[in-house]
Amino acid sequence: MPERNLDFGKHGARGIKGSDAVARKLDELAGGITTPVTAKRGLMARLHYLTRSDKSRQAAREAGLTVTDRTLKAWLEGKRHPSKASLERIETAYRAVRRRNVARHLLARLNREGRGTRVEIHPFNQSGVPRQLQRVVEYRTMNVRRWDRIVASWAAGDYQGLDDAWTTDVLPDLGSQWGQYEYVTNIGFAA
Repeated sequence: MPERNLDFGKHGARGIKGSDAVARKLDELAGGITTPVTAKRGLMARLHYLTRSDKSRQAAREAGLTVTDRTLKAWLEGKRHPSKASLERIETAYRAVRRRNVARHLLARLNREGRGTRVEIHPFNQSGVPRQLQRVVEYRTMNVRRWDRIVASWAAGDYQGLDDAWTTDVLPDLGSQWGQYEYVTNIGFAA
């Protein structure tokens, strides 16, 4: 594609991929348990979320939480404490199941029956770039009407698919300078 950044940050620019900023914002909108998994309250809340039904347990297994029912019961009763690796798997499984559970609702809110959602794009930080190499990149807003591929990729944990959807479906709507917004400091939207 034209204008894709191959060597971002070479001259001191700072930012993150726009698709990563979108994933962060979607995670924020999905909400969930804010207490860390390392605290007893956070651990118990995640375990209850992942084990409240057979469907939840199956989704947790598919997301990588492959421990026996006996181990889960011991964790829930407080007889045993998960290892550090198990805590990471619990957190990963919780995020994956939470994304899958809220994706349909979030998609409906973002698409708003075809009206879409207003998105603010804050350009990358050029404070570390030498003055003669800086370029004018302004703050932009746009209305995104097609969130289907973005939310589906996010819910599946497919970050490459999310990046492809963001850079091929959304950014070209900015016009000929869309490549300047592949890396950003922040992307904001509400649903």
